[in-house]
Amino acid sequence: MLVTIFDSNGSAVIDSIGAQLISYKDSTGKEYIWQRDPKFWNRCSPLLFPIVGNCRNNQTIIEGETYHIEKHGFCRDVDFQVTRQSDTMVTFEIHDTEETKAIYPYSFRLSLTYVIENGMLSMEYCVANTDDRTIYYCLGAHPGFNCPMEEGASFTDYELEFEEEETASSMVYDLEHLQFDPSHRVPRLDHSRRLPLTRELFKDDAVYFDDLNSRKVSIINKNTGHGIEVGFLGFETVAFWTPYPAEAPFLCVEPWNGSGIYATEDDEFVHKNHVQKLETGKSKTYGLTMRII
Repeated sequence: MLVTIFDSNGSAVIDSIGAQLISYKDSTGKEYIWQRDPKFWNRCSPLLFPIVGNCRNNQTIIEGETYHIEKHGFCRDVDFQVTRQSDTMVTFEIHDTEETKAIYPYSFRLSLTYVIENGMLSMEYCVANTDDRTIYYCLGAHPGFNCPMEEGASFTDYELEFEEEETASSMVYDLEHLQFDPSHRVPRLDHSRRLPLTRELFKDDAVYFDDLNSRKVSIINKNTGHGIEVGFLGFETVAFWTPYPAEAPFLCVEPWNGSGIYATEDDEFVHKNHVQKLETGKSKTYGLTMRII
């Protein structure tokens, strides 16, 4: 089921399968979300839960039991229930089932609320612990944005502009062993807010920052100043991805709590980097915003 929300300055369309954002347009009808061309990538904004990225050999250990769980978790293909809806907002929700417990043993409720106001799109993720024990989980967003966004522009006309001046490195993903290597880092920012986009930037897959101060980043056309700003409140890290060497016309901005396995991690789920912990009866929210510049 597709749900459209709108105001006078913009609109968004969300697919209940995965609660996935499939369209975000301004008042002129200009599209900013990648449109799922399978030539490059057949998704556009999946919700990542209860893991982000991969576990080692797609397996993890929870309370002494081994579970098989595929990359990015199971939410991407689940049909969410609409629990609230108006012209400008909609809430999608799922909870544990027998099928999810075979993969991930905890009881939970997960909702994603979209609100559009003055053309800005806000997304609130809420995880609730409905189990009788503490639960652990990872959570990530994965929206893909058209890049270039303007006719006649190229991918390399754009740069990432961070909210704050940063001195930061990215952790390299080991494509042979399918893991991040904390001992292998590449300097990216040196007292700077700007990182120019190149195709070579993504030769080792995602560019992953685990030590930024910024909680907003924009994809900006250096020549026009136009683009899109993404805010990520409650997410501890952020990655950027586009396929390489394919010259795909999009860029993903991926706020994460958790990631693909680290080379230094064991297979215990509770030891995953940036894993989230939630006591019985508690809930926690995380925010994502998109604003057209």
